[in-house]
Amino acid sequence: MSVEAADREAATSSRPCTPPQTSWFEFLLEESLLEKHLKKSSPDPSPVQLIVQFLEQASKPLVNEQNQVQPPPDNKRNRILKLLALKVAAHLKWDLDVLEKSLSVPVLNMLLNELLCVSKVPPGTKHVDVDLASLPPTTAMAILLYNRWAIRTIVKSSFPVKQAKPGPPQLNVMNQIQQEKEVTENILKVLKEQAADSILVLEGALKLNKDLYIHTIRTLDSLAMEPGMVNGETESSTAGFSISTEEMQCQVCYDLGAIYFQQGSTNSALYENAREKFFRTKELISKIGSSLHYTIDERRLAGYCQACGVLSPSSDDTSQLATPYSRIHSCLRSGNYQELVKIFLEDNLTPSLPVQFRQSVLRELFQKAQQGDDALNEICFKACACNSVCDVIQGRPVGVQFNQLFLKPTKEKIDFLLEVCSKSINVETASESSKRKMAYFLKNLCLGLEDLQLVFMISSHELFIALLKDDERKLLIDQMRKRSPRVNLGTKLITSFYDIPASASVNIGQLEHQLILSVDPWRIRQILIELHGMTSERQFWTVSNKWEVPNVYGNVILGIKDNLTRDMVYILMAKGLHCSAVKDFVHAKQLFAACLELVTEFSPKLRQVMLNEMLLLDIYTHEAGAGLSGERPPSDLISRVRGYLEMRVPDIPLRQVVAEECVSFLLNWRENEYLTMQVPLPLIQTNPYVKLGQLLAATCKDLPGPKESRRAAKDLWEVVVQICSVSSQHKRGNEGRVSLIKQRESTLGIMYRSELLSFIKKLREPLVLTTILSLFVKLHNVREDIVNDITAEHLSIWPSSIPTLQSVDFEAVAVTIKELVSYALTINSNNHFWLIIQADIYFATNQYSAALHYYLQAGAVCSDFFTKMVPPDVYTDQVIKRMIKCCSLLNCHTQVAILCQFLREVDYKTAFKALQEQNSHDAMDSYYDYIWDITILEYLTYLHHKRGETDKRQIAIKAIGQTELNTSNPEEVLQLAAQRRKKKFLQTMAQLYF
Repeated sequence: MSVEAADREAATSSRPCTPPQTSWFEFLLEESLLEKHLKKSSPDPSPVQLIVQFLEQASKPLVNEQNQVQPPPDNKRNRILKLLALKVAAHLKWDLDVLEKSLSVPVLNMLLNELLCVSKVPPGTKHVDVDLASLPPTTAMAILLYNRWAIRTIVKSSFPVKQAKPGPPQLNVMNQIQQEKEVTENILKVLKEQAADSILVLEGALKLNKDLYIHTIRTLDSLAMEPGMVNGETESSTAGFSISTEEMQCQVCYDLGAIYFQQGSTNSALYENAREKFFRTKELISKIGSSLHYTIDERRLAGYCQACGVLSPSSDDTSQLATPYSRIHSCLRSGNYQELVKIFLEDNLTPSLPVQFRQSVLRELFQKAQQGDDALNEICFKACACNSVCDVIQGRPVGVQFNQLFLKPTKEKIDFLLEVCSKSINVETASESSKRKMAYFLKNLCLGLEDLQLVFMISSHELFIALLKDDERKLLIDQMRKRSPRVNLGTKLITSFYDIPASASVNIGQLEHQLILSVDPWRIRQILIELHGMTSERQFWTVSNKWEVPNVYGNVILGIKDNLTRDMVYILMAKGLHCSAVKDFVHAKQLFAACLELVTEFSPKLRQVMLNEMLLLDIYTHEAGAGLSGERPPSDLISRVRGYLEMRVPDIPLRQVVAEECVSFLLNWRENEYLTMQVPLPLIQTNPYVKLGQLLAATCKDLPGPKESRRAAKDLWEVVVQICSVSSQHKRGNEGRVSLIKQRESTLGIMYRSELLSFIKKLREPLVLTTILSLFVKLHNVREDIVNDITAEHLSIWPSSIPTLQSVDFEAVAVTIKELVSYALTINSNNHFWLIIQADIYFATNQYSAALHYYLQAGAVCSDFFTKMVPPDVYTDQVIKRMIKCCSLLNCHTQVAILCQFLREVDYKTAFKALQEQNSHDAMDSYYDYIWDITILEYLTYLHHKRGETDKRQIAIKAIGQTELNTSNPEEVLQLAAQRRKKKFLQTMAQLYF
């Protein structure tokens, strides 16, 4: 009798009749009821639940009398629990699909490592260095199973996962989830580092030509009883669950194909490897048939094969990879768009491509056409026509894109559309439903056309005659007669359509319609010449009420005597300004260039206007393109901006926005030296934006200097204070008394506050934004009666008082700060000083939860999410005290006590008062692990003892008993303990408030 059997017999003989008061798994162990539990149904635990609970109990750490955590012991009980977990997995036949679906990554990692141990794989051995052919079959199979799981886990981790909707925050649950997440991430990191080795192991397995075996419940029992015997039995390949060579290769090929496909996003050559592995998998599945022990998702396999066929098509056109998808992908890469249209035509007759795929191809063509490839316009129409006819036959509505492309029908477009219709339906074999749908489409197409010659092309086509009956064609004639009463339509469509006279009013209307839609300057010129040739009475610049030209330009343009020239200049400028506003800079530049060429011949004044507008357009183009990535503008553009500011041409109509953009452009690209020293004095005196820019540049330039050199800061302060001042309007009544009517923005400032705010929102340079923001913060804080001051950088450079305090509109100042901070955070959402300002604003307006959110975000961005120490100039005592007040007003009193430790001198009075509160909305005793101050912990122990709260008192005592908090420790150890608790507490707070 073995030692285990003797122990079991002794335990049985001494056991009472009723089950002992032990946990269910110990009772299960003593009764040897594993098989029973696997055969039972609900409410007994499922096999995967058994695995989890066996492994959790076997890996549960011990806590000694000194509260020190020790690893789980390698004793008889834990070994049997691990063996039971392996038996349950063996009962499931080691099916990775089942195990992965139900077990977390840490649990499955533990299970497979136990399998490696019992399969005699030496710990610490690199699998890639082991010769699989020389190993016992069960050992080789355990190594393959582990490495298959490794690469499957890597592939699965790359898939997007829908985040579960979080419930109410529970600190214990969140800590457990966070710990499991960290363990999973660590395991994934190791698996990814060893991915190359796992791939080599599996590639080597494909060279094996022998059947393998994997442990069953019986072999695991034998292994526990007589380890020597089972090893010999396994080596002779007579034990375990048999896995044929073909099935093993099938599983390995599929998993290798998945990892190659996943890695192909960074190395496209790997798609070819993936294609070979997936097609080998398909061959093995067809060869093995239904004898597979582990199923493979054949729909997913088919999707992989199809994707590989597109991403890495075979050079053999006759292979099964020559699908419509791969052909279309090849056409898009090579630019063979005519072949692509041909594929769409073929698919219309025997549909196989999903409508979403066809639409995505069309969107890609439209994007390439919009990037300037004009040759694609015709291809876009042809592909769209194919898609639209396919939609018609399948009963879907025709899309908007087709109607847009058909706004200007031509003979060529009608010819191609009729060709598509003819090739998309076989009249002899098509169903009646398909024929009626096509007939209605052609009929409605005729009714939508105004050019009767084009209508005749459709109605005389053999497909139209075959699909519409005689009475339907006569009804169409009647409808055309009602639409055009002056047209004399006979019974024969041929003669009637040729005899229709052209209407001059219709032609003018059509040309005006084209004039509204066109953005081609030469087409606009041609249309205007035709229109002026038809009538000299119309002013065609009034055709669309959407054409707007600034009044400062309109007076000059409308003074042009020649009607054609006036219309052309006005329309070109209006369309150019509109294109610039909608960021269509390519067409805007073409329109402005054509307008410049036109006005250069007769008007130096308008020529300078167009040069100014083209300068503004170039600024917009750079700022929306290369400027976003930080690329400095070309020196030529900077010179032109300077030239505009120094321009001395008299009587030139100027738009204020051009100067505004030029000044903000120079500030954004740090041209402070020019704005400070080289801008002409008369320009500073006459242009408010130049003056404001000059003061901002000088202030930023003087920031590192001594306090006495900050004359520019004082001047800027006075300018902004004047802008934010209000003037009172009075009215003298009949009795001679003066009554106050209202307050309005002061007209004494160089600009209105709204104009100043609009100008600031054009700035992106952080130093300039910080400077103007700190000025407004200082202006906000200058009132003596204010309770909630706002913190900002560089507050010391501004004056501390205002002579006429009552004249400043402080409400407008507060609104301006809110808008400026919101704008600044769109420029850089990780600027911790701006985040502190935002938090202070929420604090001052009693929005305490939002204030905490931004205080925590400010700390997180400057400490890598609290993995480093938050700089003391960010979390000052003032900031910590405000966080304490926020927590207090949110009834999170335990958080208040913890934050009191963050102050340079611990605020025991506030901490003790907070801990006395019994109506706390936070997790209370779950936070005790974050307290490092022994005085606070001792007070907590006393408080819980006084209240009779035994459980909470024990938690506090356990927190005090941690060795790292022993006051006899060196200062470095105590500081380290405090820093670790600070980090964990702030991370927990961030999870609650983010």
